[in-house]
Amino acid sequence: MLLPILGVTAAFCLVMAVAWAFQKARRNGGWTDVWWSYATGAAGVALALWPVAGAAPGARQWLAAALVAAWSLRLGTHLLKRVGASPVEDPRYAHFRKDWGKDLDRRMFGFLQVQALSGALLAVAVMVAAHRPGPLCWQDAAGVALMLLAIGGEGLADAQLARFKADPANHGKVCDIGLWGWSRHPNYFFEWLVWMAWPVIAIGLAWPWGWLALAGPAFMALLLIKGSGVPPLEAAMIRSRGEAYRAYQRRVSVFIPLPPRKDPA
Repeated sequence: MLLPILGVTAAFCLVMAVAWAFQKARRNGGWTDVWWSYATGAAGVALALWPVAGAAPGARQWLAAALVAAWSLRLGTHLLKRVGASPVEDPRYAHFRKDWGKDLDRRMFGFLQVQALSGALLAVAVMVAAHRPGPLCWQDAAGVALMLLAIGGEGLADAQLARFKADPANHGKVCDIGLWGWSRHPNYFFEWLVWMAWPVIAIGLAWPWGWLALAGPAFMALLLIKGSGVPPLEAAMIRSRGEAYRAYQRRVSVFIPLPPRKDPA
């Protein structure tokens, strides 16, 4: 399985180099998220359908390919519409632009190459799930159910936020409606839940490689909670919303949706 993984990783690095040039020309780093979403889906499909000993892809391979394609198309198209419709750069990338200054291009290129490696790692989780031997079973059904729940939850969170922002009366306010009243980042939580579906499908007593699928949700949690997800976004929200966002932080769970707490302040 090493050869296809190396090939997909090299291709991913090339795609993100093109993404770097594209965002540089547009002066909007948010475009890189669009490229990454579609590229991760393409990498997942390629590794899911990679033939074993020259045999045609089996039912589980086609199922895994369909699931990762559905995730990629939903997320990538959502980001495409958001970035394409807004003249304002995503706060995370705007902060990079300000913080990195004259070193922006070099550091952004390196950042996107790390993103390429992360996407390839996630695609490996899809691969080991797709290639678990044996007929389809209850694990596949459970994985599909979890995936659909996660994609639906992420779509609902995105729609609730979009409706909140579209109302002029909410300008300058913190979104705390619907899922956003239970988690400060419900879209990130459901994105993590997407990757929990792959271990459900992959792990089996007769398939030791399946345990590698745990790398997907583990890495995604690290990326979202400690890396390029929550920390820079919350820092940007505090800069723009100040005490209103700090009060929101005191009331609402950072990641896992939980009933809101009473603000002690």
